[in-house]
Amino acid sequence: MSDGRGPVLSASQAETLWRPQADEAVLWQGAPNAIVLARTAFRTPVIAGYFALLAAIAILFGGGLGGAALTLLAGAAVMAILYAIAFVSARTTRYILTDRRIILHVGMAIEKTINLPLAKIGAADLADRGHGYGEIALEVIGGHSLGYLLLWPHARPWRFSHPQPMMRGLADAATVAERLAKAVAAHNRIERPGAIAAPSAPAPTIEGALA
Repeated sequence: MSDGRGPVLSASQAETLWRPQADEAVLWQGAPNAIVLARTAFRTPVIAGYFALLAAIAILFGGGLGGAALTLLAGAAVMAILYAIAFVSARTTRYILTDRRIILHVGMAIEKTINLPLAKIGAADLADRGHGYGEIALEVIGGHSLGYLLLWPHARPWRFSHPQPMMRGLADAATVAERLAKAVAAHNRIERPGAIAAPSAPAPTIEGALA
């Protein structure tokens, strides 16, 4: 069975596919921090500010403390939901860097494994989110079928026409970015020694399974 982007597999098959192969060297692996993920992907500070503004408007325009309290209560409920989703998303996400590819194993209800060959990584943009945390957006060379909605929340914001996978909420993100840069450089030296043209790298692939 196919969803138009890749085969839909059983949970056991997906478990096998997303794990690095025996001849692959794992250079780094990690997962998002749930609090940072909530702040950056789910925009919890913006949502909190929005409800605080509504509460202030209710008081200023005669809604009274009761109306403001109800607004803040609704805001607290929304924030709780967003943090819960961020926690589950972080718990079900695994980022793996090997000497051949980057693996994004993601999905709360439907597990998806996104394989990005290192030869397809054109650039990696590091964004600092404070306290050593950050996120790395990956620019994929050439055409691919990585849809924005399929990737979200592991997608760079506002890049709809050419979505970029993103590793979010990383602890010590600068170190991860450095390892990624070294891995891509080493892979390119092996794949394209001297002036000899290397065969084209496989396109990014996606496997999915119901969780």
